[in-house]
Amino acid sequence: MQPAPVTKYRPFPPVHLPDRQWPGRTLERAPIWCSVDLRDGNQALAQPMSVEEKLEYFELLVKIGFKEIEVGFPSASQIEFDFCRRLIEEHRIPDDVAIQILCQCREELITRSIEAMRGARNAIFHLYNSTSPAQRKYVFNATRADIVKIATQGTTWVKQYSQPLVAAGTRMRFEYSPESFTSTELEFALEVCEAVTDIWQPTREDKIILNLPATVEYATPNVHADQIEWMCTHLTRRDRTLVSLHTHNDRGTGIAATELALLAGADRVEGTLFGNGERTGNVDIVTVALNLYTQGIHPGLDFSNINEIREVYERCTRLEVPARLPYAGELVFTAFSGSHQDAIKKSWALQKPATPWDVLYIPIDPADVGRSYKAIIRINSQSGKGGVAYVLEHEFGYSLPKLMHREIGRIINDVADAKGTELTPVEIHDVFRREYLERTGPLALQHFKTTERDSAVKCAATLTLDGQTHKLTAEGNGPIDAFVRALGTTSLPKFEVLSYVEHSLGKGSEARAVSYIQIKTGRGHALFGAGIDTNIELASIKAIVSALNRALKK
Repeated sequence: MQPAPVTKYRPFPPVHLPDRQWPGRTLERAPIWCSVDLRDGNQALAQPMSVEEKLEYFELLVKIGFKEIEVGFPSASQIEFDFCRRLIEEHRIPDDVAIQILCQCREELITRSIEAMRGARNAIFHLYNSTSPAQRKYVFNATRADIVKIATQGTTWVKQYSQPLVAAGTRMRFEYSPESFTSTELEFALEVCEAVTDIWQPTREDKIILNLPATVEYATPNVHADQIEWMCTHLTRRDRTLVSLHTHNDRGTGIAATELALLAGADRVEGTLFGNGERTGNVDIVTVALNLYTQGIHPGLDFSNINEIREVYERCTRLEVPARLPYAGELVFTAFSGSHQDAIKKSWALQKPATPWDVLYIPIDPADVGRSYKAIIRINSQSGKGGVAYVLEHEFGYSLPKLMHREIGRIINDVADAKGTELTPVEIHDVFRREYLERTGPLALQHFKTTERDSAVKCAATLTLDGQTHKLTAEGNGPIDAFVRALGTTSLPKFEVLSYVEHSLGKGSEARAVSYIQIKTGRGHALFGAGIDTNIELASIKAIVSALNRALKK
């Protein structure tokens, strides 16, 4: 990096728009969406999709609900041409879906593109040429007048050569992009767009699409919004124009720039699933759409099975959705932090059906996008007591008493710390079972039976302690009291029962009882034991044995 002061780069000039309106607006509806995955996205792949993969991807886009899909650049290669023809000839395009093709302002490319679209029911011809000062200077060595002529001549050819398609029943719409719009002088971008519109002569029923791309993202999102609002307010035929966005992500703010530009008046968004595209990618339509959804606006696209969409995307593009990418990433509905886990658990427990979503740290219900509740709490050495309790309850049905959460949390965190990695729910369950349910020494229960006598309960128990068998009897006001009294006649440390909680595990004839008992030893140690059995009485006795074995270990 250049040391300060930085002279290698210069700040992007602001737009003079003193009466800007977009900062005070609120989004109220979804835009028109156009997927450019099969063109802009595909060209950015190290290994472009095969025809079969593109067909599968097209079907995915249709299933999601896209009504406008850019399918390629048919004049650029035979593969692109053949793919477009196959979609049409094999009747793969639903009647309400328009295919879009991209083309430069060259006559032979336009005629070839028209040929590729022959027989389509709904089509969008997307014409573009570069307009920025740098493009004019370094690439084309052209004046402003030269650039306007290129755009208007290309539009004239599209209008002329598309007439046979229109006559044959194709609904042909026209889209024009001043490429590198955001780095083009606004008054010149307007001049080119107005000249193109003069040639096309749109109507209110058949509007022109003026696509204003941030081909490279140079400025902050507010500047992009100013540019879009400036264009929207200066277009002479705004009521006959759909203003379209095509935002790239070079500064990492493509989503924000798109959202602010929608506030600024744009009608349409071009982008890709998960932001695939050249360099840092296009705007991620999944994120923009679900951002709208979390504000109570249905995007008109169906992402209710985001896992399936991600699977097709990753297989066809050979790219991976980042683990932290909003909504679709593997870890976005996951909390490792103990305080976050506790807040999620508490707020989720109070979430009522048919009320606005209000779960802490989780801005969208994972079920709305087909994600699993099971992955929300994940455990590592940084996790808290509430997270462990959540996993044991939601994965395995153990509803631990509140006082037990801290104890099991410490045990699991020690295991995770020693392992140095995340613990899976199965691993957490295994630790819980070994620590509480499967201890067989030094004390082991061999037999237990109770009989009632008047208002008292008598117990008879057979235990082994350090290999020695003991047969005990005692009376108490219940099975637990009787068993504790019986244990008091042995050499075991003295203790008292502090709390007792039980619940059923499972339903019907397969149901078992789980008991959690907290004891306090003569040395002042308080700790829990747990027991499980088809007999609720035996479950509580096993919990006492579990607690004593844990105390003897300490």
